[in-house]
Amino acid sequence: MAFSRWLADAHERLFPFGNTVRTDPLVLDAARGERLAFQAAISLVDEAGAPEAVEVEAAAEATGLAVRTRRVGFVPMAHHNTDTPADELDCRGHVPGFVPDPLFDESKALLAKGETAAFWFTVDVPANCTPGDHEITVRLCVQTTPDPTPLAPLHATIRVHDVRIQPRRGLPVVQWFYNDAILDWYRLKPFEEAFWTRVAPYMRNLVEHGQDTIYTPVFTPPLDGVKRPTQLLKVVRTGPDAYAFGWEDVKRYVDLATACGIRNFEWTHLFTQWGVKHAIRIYEGQGEEGRLLWPPETGATSDTYRAFLAQFLPEFKAFLDREGLLERSFFHVSDEPHGAEARASYAAARALLRELAPWMKTLDALSEIEYGREGITDMPVPSISVTKQYRDEGIPCFTYFCCGPRGRYLNRLMDTPLAKLRMLGWLCYRFEVLGFLHWGYNYWQRRGQLELVDPFTEQAAGAWPGWAYGDTFCVYPGPDGPIDSIRWEIFAESLQDYALLQTLVVRPDDPRLVAFEDFNQFPKQLGWLRAMRRELLEAAAKRSC
Repeated sequence: MAFSRWLADAHERLFPFGNTVRTDPLVLDAARGERLAFQAAISLVDEAGAPEAVEVEAAAEATGLAVRTRRVGFVPMAHHNTDTPADELDCRGHVPGFVPDPLFDESKALLAKGETAAFWFTVDVPANCTPGDHEITVRLCVQTTPDPTPLAPLHATIRVHDVRIQPRRGLPVVQWFYNDAILDWYRLKPFEEAFWTRVAPYMRNLVEHGQDTIYTPVFTPPLDGVKRPTQLLKVVRTGPDAYAFGWEDVKRYVDLATACGIRNFEWTHLFTQWGVKHAIRIYEGQGEEGRLLWPPETGATSDTYRAFLAQFLPEFKAFLDREGLLERSFFHVSDEPHGAEARASYAAARALLRELAPWMKTLDALSEIEYGREGITDMPVPSISVTKQYRDEGIPCFTYFCCGPRGRYLNRLMDTPLAKLRMLGWLCYRFEVLGFLHWGYNYWQRRGQLELVDPFTEQAAGAWPGWAYGDTFCVYPGPDGPIDSIRWEIFAESLQDYALLQTLVVRPDDPRLVAFEDFNQFPKQLGWLRAMRRELLEAAAKRSC
């Protein structure tokens, strides 16, 4: 039997066929306390006498470093995403076909003749790690009969610099967390005891990837159609336009998220999406029988909804004060209003909240510059396509991307080059945005419907090309919790880069960052990333000597 095997950077997607075999040594730079990754690939050469298939096992070992091994999985991708030039699409020549994305907690792969298997190694560098070169030995073993056959080991070098990375300060990171998807996938009822066991690993996964904020459904999120009720707050109608509230499950959710490492809480949008026309769907009880407190067409600023908010908001404030959450909370009016009519409706809804809850500061995904110029919302969250315009006009803001913009803009799609995705942290740092929002942590439904899709075969909610492959989620559902994706791992490393720039006290206007001109004009090459990280780490280590 003959095998090709090599080490690869984590930013290189490895496919079942047609990969480039690497022969150059793999040297990765790291600060103390950082997490990084690389891959090993192995191909069974298609030659006379080769077996049809073999099982391969991978392991990695290093002195003083913790290394986790996972198998790279492949998922089908039927088309490239649209509206992006060919030179900024990854997976060219492999789509339609299978592309790498999920990372399975497995160290073995079944390898057919002529195919390639890949393994992903996550390396944790201890905060007290000795600076210098640390070698990781990767061992691949072929399971043959009667005895396993070990192959000659491969070696990666982790060059640890005398810099200790500090936790990220500021830049709250929000990605919408769909409890209904977890309930449906695991066939649970809200909020039975098994739900709390199932949801905890997903909360911990957020924190492990740099997310510090979680969407908390005090009411069922009014996002992307009518959703299965996931209302944490118990509401009892006590008379005409009179209500009582039970906060037990809200507190349990907050306490669990806090125990998992979450710091900030993002609360349900209080008005409907894409136009701010209606009151949201709020259920009697927690929605067990589907009884709404008012018809879905009830107006956003109607007397009925005003009466409810006048009772709910003071109790909400009291709960936040009791739990010490007010300064760690983000509040929403409505998601993505567009056009003059929606802006007027948004302003009216914001005025109602300002009247009833003057303590509440709001934050929403909205891109029209008028929202920022007129101060209609307290913290605008514009698309990356206009974030620089907000900054140039001196308007503080978060930023977000979703299905768009595409083209040369940053995104996190199945065919976005991974080195391009890695630049998110650099861009947020360069343009001094105050936070990042994305809508799709685990949206496993068909677009706007209650029906689940199989995330392992459908990554666009059944709505391509309008919705893009890779936009709807960044983790897959596993038997005991989330299965990470390659995109999610690189996203986490981009946030770590933000923390590194803070640690090294790099100014946003540092000449080394002037190449970041906008969210569609920035360095997108892996070579630039590796060289710049090395330059920054070496310079910082010299200063500390």
